Amino acid sequence: MNRLKRMAIYVRVVELGSMSAAARELAMTASAVSQQIRQLEAETGIVLLLRSTRRLSLTEAGQAYYEDCARMLHAAQAADRRLSDLRDEPRGELRIAFPVGFSTMLAEALAPMLRAHPKLSLRLFAEDRKIDLIGERIDLAIRIGSLADSSLIARRLAEWRHMLVATPAYAQAHGLPDSPEALGTHAVLILSVLDQPEFIELHRPGEPARRVRVHGPILANSAEALLQMTLQDLGIMRMPGPHASALIAQGRLLPVLPDWSMAPIGVYALTAQRESQPAKVRVAIAALREHLEAAATA
Repeated sequence: MNRLKRMAIYVRVVELGSMSAAARELAMTASAVSQQIRQLEAETGIVLLLRSTRRLSLTEAGQAYYEDCARMLHAAQAADRRLSDLRDEPRGELRIAFPVGFSTMLAEALAPMLRAHPKLSLRLFAEDRKIDLIGERIDLAIRIGSLADSSLIARRLAEWRHMLVATPAYAQAHGLPDSPEALGTHAVLILSVLDQPEFIELHRPGEPARRVRVHGPILANSAEALLQMTLQDLGIMRMPGPHASALIAQGRLLPVLPDWSMAPIGVYALTAQRESQPAKVRVAIAALREHLEAAATA
């Protein structure tokens, strides 16, 4: 039994007034408790308790030592209670990293969570680069697409189908491709963070997959930057279906090759560890999964 445990036993002996009472509370024998107190006195080199057949009394040094040990024990108990609160109740600061283009989805998913849990706050890092979760103390990161092998724990939140889009003005000026192969003659704005971004693979029932090499005037690592360029009539881009559908409904974009589809892309929540996630991380993952799955099927 280590020194800290002996100190905790000593505190309970003093507070309960006898070794037998402390032994009952701690599920030990009275002789075992007495042995631990003697060991503590041997380690400190000073008598802490004066023993008689009727009662225990503290020496002056024993009283001072008790007060210090009690403060330590109570601080440890408070730390345990705080951890329990963090585990069981969403509270404190939640640090989330996510792609810039995911901002709208994130706000829609997490606003209800914040209203439901007023002790919770967010610190948001909108980054299209892959951020160091451990180095920057990120609780949760959102990644879209394939994941590199790493020690991070990935949880799939949803799968998004992607679609090709262009503005009505681009369509009027350049026409729209009528086949996958015709994409090669158009300006396609390319998102560099995708796997093999210069290729697009399209599928249609009953036909073999078509893999087309595309090119265009803009290569960017930000989906939001590409969208703004697309809205300036500079070319065709691929984007997540939920986001594209909203802009199509507004008349700002048109679907390109709507009879063809692309393989869905996974949306993942990444954490630095699998076990013992605090409540704030668990409720955020649940809120994101619920919202993204609903958006994917809308």
